[in-house]
Amino acid sequence: MQTKDLLSNLIGHTKTILRHRHKVMLHCFKAGIPVRGLLHDLSKFSPTEFIPGVLCFQGTRSPNEQEREQYGYSKAWMHHKGRNKHHFEYWTDYSPETGTLDPVKMPDIYIFEMFCDRVAASKTYNGENYNDSCPLTYFLRAKNKRVIEETTKRKLEFLLRMLNDKGEDYTFRYIRKQVRKCRKKHRCS
Repeated sequence: MQTKDLLSNLIGHTKTILRHRHKVMLHCFKAGIPVRGLLHDLSKFSPTEFIPGVLCFQGTRSPNEQEREQYGYSKAWMHHKGRNKHHFEYWTDYSPETGTLDPVKMPDIYIFEMFCDRVAASKTYNGENYNDSCPLTYFLRAKNKRVIEETTKRKLEFLLRMLNDKGEDYTFRYIRKQVRKCRKKHRCS
């Protein structure tokens, strides 16, 4: 890669990360989970994630997709999903009953952050073509191919359908109410 391309990718990738984080932060604040927004995706600045992100930057999709195409896997993604609890892939463990790796139910606070992340990613990658159906459409495209715990899948789809049908304001108001209920029961982490 030429120096000019590398510099262009460095700037583009950094701007994309910052723009995405900013959108997630705004969504998390609207959802009543500001700390999750402030901590969101900080691992993207680690060398393991940042360097491949620059080298594989395209601007229209996640650099992890390009890294997968080049190498057959994405080291950056494996690092990222193992450190960020808002990804359902983080929530897998060996089942004592079966001895297999199975999905585990996510705590609601991370489902809410995952929702904020998906909406922000849709806005980032769809740009001016974004509408409130984009996150649901993306989710449904691979819904049956993903290894995600059933309750977690239902809760995420419920929120994405609410966004699609009733809009952002209504959905964030609903999430804030759920966060308040969760905190009253001392079950939010």
